[in-house]
Amino acid sequence: MLEDEPHAEGAAGVATAAREALQALCQELNLDEDSAAEALDHFTAIRGNYSLEGEVRHWLACSLYVACRKSVIPTVGKGIMEGNCVSLTRILRSAKLSLIQFFSKMKKWMDMSNLPQEFRERVERLERNFEVSTVIFKKFEPIFLDIFQNPYEELPKLPRSRKQRRIPCSVKDLFNFCWTLFVYTKGNFRMIGDDLVNSYHLLLCCLDLIFANAIICPNRQDLLNPSFKGLPPDFHTPDFRASEEPPCIIAVLCELHDGLLVEAKGIKEHYFKPYISKLFDKKILKGECLLDLFSFTDNSKAVNKEYEEYVLTVGDFDERIFLGADAEEEIGTPRKFTGDPPFGKLTSHANVEYNLQQHFEKKRSFAPSTPLTGRRYLQEKEAVITPVASATQSVSRLQSIVAGLKNAPSEQLINIFESCMRNPMDNIMKIVKGIGEVFCQHYTQSTDKQPGSHIDFAVNRLKLAEILYYKILETIMVQETRRLNGMDLSVLLEQDIFHRSLMACCLEIVLFAYSSSRTFPWIIEVLNLQPFYFYKKTDAVMVQLLVVIRDGTSSLNLSQVSKGDSMC
Repeated sequence: MLEDEPHAEGAAGVATAAREALQALCQELNLDEDSAAEALDHFTAIRGNYSLEGEVRHWLACSLYVACRKSVIPTVGKGIMEGNCVSLTRILRSAKLSLIQFFSKMKKWMDMSNLPQEFRERVERLERNFEVSTVIFKKFEPIFLDIFQNPYEELPKLPRSRKQRRIPCSVKDLFNFCWTLFVYTKGNFRMIGDDLVNSYHLLLCCLDLIFANAIICPNRQDLLNPSFKGLPPDFHTPDFRASEEPPCIIAVLCELHDGLLVEAKGIKEHYFKPYISKLFDKKILKGECLLDLFSFTDNSKAVNKEYEEYVLTVGDFDERIFLGADAEEEIGTPRKFTGDPPFGKLTSHANVEYNLQQHFEKKRSFAPSTPLTGRRYLQEKEAVITPVASATQSVSRLQSIVAGLKNAPSEQLINIFESCMRNPMDNIMKIVKGIGEVFCQHYTQSTDKQPGSHIDFAVNRLKLAEILYYKILETIMVQETRRLNGMDLSVLLEQDIFHRSLMACCLEIVLFAYSSSRTFPWIIEVLNLQPFYFYKKTDAVMVQLLVVIRDGTSSLNLSQVSKGDSMC
């Protein structure tokens, strides 16, 4: 039953309480009448069929969110904009409902309301984006403190006089600006937002940019941590002068904080640098140095303004809540941190990290599924292994397996093909090329379930899968030649389903290594492989596949890669 239900007034009292609570929420949100009326009608209908436990305003928040997302607003140029410029963050703040509680209640609300699959997938994407941001923020703090001074140890700002319009940015200002720039940039690359590996490397790019500006900006080197390993060799000398070319610490950050240098450089060169240049062209960012006295305040205000517009129109979830004093209440149920908080004075953020533990213990969305053991999720073997470290290490191990190899048949494999009665090489390469085209098409295509990724990401994933495919195929053929005493292998190599299934396995391994949201059975669906035949054909080569992976890394095994019982 509803906790707020007035016992004496019965159903009429509940309706009145709901109407008053909704009216208070709508006034605070400045919500339009149509959305408010739809939310109330929807709530009343659900309450008539179900017993809603908890506070009225929490369920009203779910109903309001649905109504706001369904709303469309005409724009200049006779277009329309989805939503009514009321973000999820504002709704939750007004309703005093945390994000974790919202996701729990929203799932129940969608079931009770029988909302369409498209809306459910939107909420799932939103939750995954929240989880990615949470993991990234937990990495952001220690990396920032490695590069810069501790923002919680600096002295408070002195009161400003009316004449003193501007003051140098503090370390805390820098901390907030760097995170806001990151979430704003990430929001403009939808194919990065829910990808843990890409998002993490984008964060490293933001930190690299801020570091470079702190080095080159006169009198702003006091923001830096003097013990940071990425400082120039002569930084501590009296006559230190910054070079004209901005320094790059991407390699140092990758070495110290579980990054992948090739991936990070790719993100920086192809996405981050062009985007930052675009922000300068639009006058959102200004100045020779982002942190100088005359630029920082304007830059910070401009980025925050642009990000607020993004949240209102597209983003829903304002990822700056991690920076606020009320972060623990807005993210999850407050709970005191019992251990010693890290970095001495990061108490509020340490509480946030601790409070999120319950949510991730339930979700474990970055832990691999394991149908073999009968358990839904594997527990992490070591508490010190973070989701980011686990993901980047998986990619690193995968890259070590294929290091020095090409996405084409080796000389030994070509010889095996030529020894067959009918050389299958042309047909095999045609099959692999066709699979690659289908994969890239679907990987870059936006759907209701997820945004499309950039073609560069698709090509990179495909290349790794092709190298793995030829490596595994060669291993299989060598052992089959020995087992069959040199018998002709044409029959096996002419089976289209065999190559398609093996290539699907390789693509799934790559997607898993990158913590992709495209989980199994996505790959066999886009390649139009029937699960039964896929299992039947791949079962014979599972041992060889595991052998190849085992030789490269013990952590990437097919039981982790698979997302369904039919895989193993």
